[in-house]
Amino acid sequence: MTENRQLAFEHFDAYNQRDPNTFIWKGDSYPQEYFLALKLWEWVNKLDPDAGEALQLASRCQHIGRWESPRANYPMDRAGYLRWRKELAEHHAAVARNITEKIGYDEETIAQMEHIILKKKIKVNPDVQTMENALCLVFLEYQYEDFYPKHRDKIVTILRKSLLKMDDHGHSFALKLSYSDEGLDFIKKALQTLNAQD
Repeated sequence: MTENRQLAFEHFDAYNQRDPNTFIWKGDSYPQEYFLALKLWEWVNKLDPDAGEALQLASRCQHIGRWESPRANYPMDRAGYLRWRKELAEHHAAVARNITEKIGYDEETIAQMEHIILKKKIKVNPDVQTMENALCLVFLEYQYEDFYPKHRDKIVTILRKSLLKMDDHGHSFALKLSYSDEGLDFIKKALQTLNAQD
């Protein structure tokens, strides 16, 4: 790991450790975005062991400072949701840019990192696609089993939208994860709806 990357990771992690929200995993408590950032970085490296500097950086700060822009601050309709998502991504990119500029990263690397954080040209930019795969896999591995029981009526639709964002490489990892029988059944149904469209 380069000295600059190690320093950036230390700053990203310190920032995310300020998250007041808690994530419980296997009986241990973590600041939520700190835990999820570590797991996202791990997934990116599983998906792309040769990930470049910009993708490495983005993987550790994709959702940096997420708690600073709560969904409740926006209208609770689709327009409000879309505006929140857009401005939240811009917030992540701005925080990450500020940190990496101070460390001394060059503009090209910072701009590439921002493109990944903002998910520009998904399905075209391989780094953005890797990030999208990793985000979905973090959800499936660490959040899905707690999430789907509260959303059984629409979980297949939610999963379908997530799976659509992934590619075959991401799907291959998703199918190898451990799920409850009911959780796996929902995933299989969502995949069937995708296959029916092909």
